[in-house]
Amino acid sequence: MTRGGALKKLIMRLPTSLSSFVLLLATTSVPLATAAPSLTQDSQCGCYLTNGTEAGYFSKHQFFDFRNLAQHAGVPAAITDFDENAEAKKTSQYFESPEWKDAWMIGSWNNSVGQRNDSSVKMVNSPNNVYIEANGDPHPASKTWLTLRTQRLADFQTAAEIESVSMRYQFVSMRMLARTVGASGAITAMFTYRGGQNLADVQESDLEVRTMDPRGLIHYTNQPSYTDDGMTKTEATANATMPDGLEWTDWAVHRLDWTPTKTRWYVNDHQVAQISFQTPRDGSKIILNAWSDGGEWTGNMSRNDAAYLQVQWFEILYNSTTEAVAATMSRRREDAHLLPIQRRGQQQDGTCKAVCSIDQTTTQGQPMMLWNNSAQVLTSRGGSLLSLVPWITAMVVFFMSTGFMA
Repeated sequence: MTRGGALKKLIMRLPTSLSSFVLLLATTSVPLATAAPSLTQDSQCGCYLTNGTEAGYFSKHQFFDFRNLAQHAGVPAAITDFDENAEAKKTSQYFESPEWKDAWMIGSWNNSVGQRNDSSVKMVNSPNNVYIEANGDPHPASKTWLTLRTQRLADFQTAAEIESVSMRYQFVSMRMLARTVGASGAITAMFTYRGGQNLADVQESDLEVRTMDPRGLIHYTNQPSYTDDGMTKTEATANATMPDGLEWTDWAVHRLDWTPTKTRWYVNDHQVAQISFQTPRDGSKIILNAWSDGGEWTGNMSRNDAAYLQVQWFEILYNSTTEAVAATMSRRREDAHLLPIQRRGQQQDGTCKAVCSIDQTTTQGQPMMLWNNSAQVLTSRGGSLLSLVPWITAMVVFFMSTGFMA
C-alpha cells in the first residue's frame, strides 16, 4: 500500500471533525508556528482569522474602547432649537482627539430634503447627542460608555449618528458590546452603507432595533428591502430573536460578518441570521445611529421621551479598497470563499505569514497570535526540524476554534 493510501485509510477511521482536520493538514502546507497562541500587537499580524460559521481572513484591525473615559463623561441637556442642534459643539475633547477624528465623523444633517413619505416629524442629527456617559449600572463592568441619544422635543426629533471617515471598508467583521434602552418609537442601528443616485445602486447591510418591538427582536437587512414601486423584497430581510433569553436592553456583543457572498449576524457568538440576497460588493462606510421620524417604521415617540444606543467598545476587522489585493489564503478551489488580503505580511505564494485572532484573545482589543511562519524554526541538537511543533499548535488552534476545548 502506498503512503498516501495508508494515510487515507487512517483518516477514514477518525471521527468526522478530526478527520477533516487531518485531511486539511495533509493537503495544505502547515504553518511553522510559535509554541502556543499568545497575545501580540497589530504590528506583528499579517492578517486576522475569524471564528464563526464560516471562517474568513481580514487584513486590518481597529478597536475603539469607551470603557475608561471618566475625564470626558457628562450628559448634555437637549437643545430645544432645531437649527442650534446641527450647529452644536462636540460634547467633550475626546471627540477632538486623533483617535476619534481619524476614524469617525459626527452627523449634523436633517431630513428636510429626501424626507421619507410616511415621516411625520422633522428630525435633525446633533453632535450634542453623542457623548461619553458615566456607568450608572448597579454592578458596573466599565467606568463609562459611548451614548447616542434620540429625543422627541416640542416640534421635532433630535437624533444622533456617527459614520466612518473612510468609505473604503470592503468586507468586514465588526462587533460592538452594546445595548438599547429607552422609550418606544425609536430606532438604533449598526450598518455598512454605500449610497447611490438610484435606489437600486444603494448597498447596505444593517442591524436595526425598534424600541416599539418585543425586546428580543432584531431586524437584519441587506438594503434596499423594497423597489421603486413600493414592492417588498422579502429575501432581503431576516428578523431574529436574540439567543438565551437575552433582550436588546441587555449588554451583548452584536456582530456582522460581511463576506463576498453573504452577510451573517451573531449575538454573543451565536449566529442568528444569514442573508445571501444582494450582499454588498463595494467599498462602504460604517454607521451607528439612534433616530426617529414619527413614521410607520420607527413609530412616534411621545413628547420628551428619549431612547439611547450605549456602546462600551467597537471593533472592526476589515479589508480596504485601497490595498493591493493579493492571493487568497489558499489556492485550493474549496477555499475560494476566503477573503483577499493585502501583501503586507505575506509569503511569495500569497499566504499570510503571521495569523492573528481577536476571537481567541484573553484581552479585548488586543489580538492573539495563532501562528507565525516567519518565526525562527526550532531544531533539535542534531539539527533536524522539530516538525511536531506546528502540528501540535495547529491542532490547539483547531480545537479552540471549534469549541472542543472550551
